[in-house]
Amino acid sequence: MITRPLDLLSKLRPHPRNFDFLFLLNGGLIALFFSLFSSRFVLSPGLRVDNSDLMLHVSSHAVDDAKATPISVSVNANGQVWGDSGLIPPPRLPDWLAVQAKRAPGSTLLVIMDTRAPMDVFTNISDAAKAGGFSDIQLAMQSGPTGALAP
Repeated sequence: MITRPLDLLSKLRPHPRNFDFLFLLNGGLIALFFSLFSSRFVLSPGLRVDNSDLMLHVSSHAVDDAKATPISVSVNANGQVWGDSGLIPPPRLPDWLAVQAKRAPGSTLLVIMDTRAPMDVFTNISDAAKAGGFSDIQLAMQSGPTGALAP
C-alpha cells in the first residue's frame, strides 16, 4: 500500500468515541424537567381540534353562559384604545372605565384587539376595568388592518 512507506496511517486521528448515550440522557432529562415543572411557555395549552371533521367542540352551555357586553373598547395595532366617544388617552382610561362601569353595573367589558397590538395594553385595560367595577372582561382578537377602530 502507498501509505506504508511514509507511515501516514499512524498520523491519522483515531476514530471518535461514541457519545450517543450522553445525547439521549440530555434529551431524557429535558423531557423529565418539562414534565415535572411544566412550562407554560414551551408546552402551551391549546384547544384540541378533531382531525376527522376539523370542527371545534361545542359546549351545551355556550348559550346559557353567554353574557351581553354593552360596553366595548377597541385596540388597534399601535396600542391606541378607542371607546364609543373616540380615542381614550392611557392616563384617562381608568376614569373612563369607572364611569362606564357605573353606567352599566355588573356588566362585562368587551376588549376587541388587533392581533398585532401589544398584550400589555390588554393587561392595563383589564386591571383598570377590574378596579373600575367591571365583573368580567372578554377578549376578542381580530387580524388585518383595523385602522382607527372607533365604533
